[in-house]
Amino acid sequence: MESGGRPSLCQFILLGTTSVVTAALYSVYRQKARVSQELKGAKKVHLGEDLKSILSEAPGKCVPYAVIEGAVRSVKETLNSQFVENCKGVIQSFTDVIGHYISGERPKGIQETEEMLKVGATLTGVGELVLDNNSVRLQPPKQGMQYYLSSQDFDSLLQRQESSVRLWKVLALVFGFATCATLFFILRKQYLQRQERLRLKQMQEEFQEHEAQLLSRAKPEDRESLKSACVVCLSSFKSCVFLECGHVCSCTECYRALPEPKKCPICRQAITRVIPLYNS
Repeated sequence: MESGGRPSLCQFILLGTTSVVTAALYSVYRQKARVSQELKGAKKVHLGEDLKSILSEAPGKCVPYAVIEGAVRSVKETLNSQFVENCKGVIQSFTDVIGHYISGERPKGIQETEEMLKVGATLTGVGELVLDNNSVRLQPPKQGMQYYLSSQDFDSLLQRQESSVRLWKVLALVFGFATCATLFFILRKQYLQRQERLRLKQMQEEFQEHEAQLLSRAKPEDRESLKSACVVCLSSFKSCVFLECGHVCSCTECYRALPEPKKCPICRQAITRVIPLYNS
């Protein structure tokens, strides 16, 4: 906390960072929760049903968000694996990996990875089911919903999505708590600083009132000595200059009696150095 009760730059940066991260995490959580709710509300369609008749009767000849589970079959000629015998599929991709470039070593070989969607594999599709030219097609939804093609079953897919929702919710709550704690810390510091300023102001007003009463009751020849009296004991003369505030308000004996850490009786600022005051 800086002087004057204002929060420091580091506290502002910390509060701003936690607030931005919390907002971002909450936005992701809301998006994940919406996707999970849409996935729960998706209509399950069984391949054994007459899909063409169902879609013909549906509005727009489509189901906006449908779930289909079934085995992969080839419409045209199947693809053969280059590494596994009698392994056939409908989608095939290759990835070449050349190692040791980052470390600076000379490459010793090339690793080629083959990925294939095998015939007969179980596949779950979630998307828009449409009837187009007397053929049924599953395509990405037009309403911004999530499109899925997964080897997992629908229950596992839904469970994974719900686990993701819980994870982002916990992260949002943790950073939200950190934001609230930071804000509470800053506000509490400001409140304590304000209470301290009010207490010091009240003490100064009481001292000025008490000094005015003493001056009004004192004889004219004693008023100058009262103005030079120590604000603590009101009996000895002021003989100390407090730095860095510069107040002259105490005698040497009262300064020594101040509790540690020593603070100025007028402004409560820490006393770093004391200079003796000599009256000629």
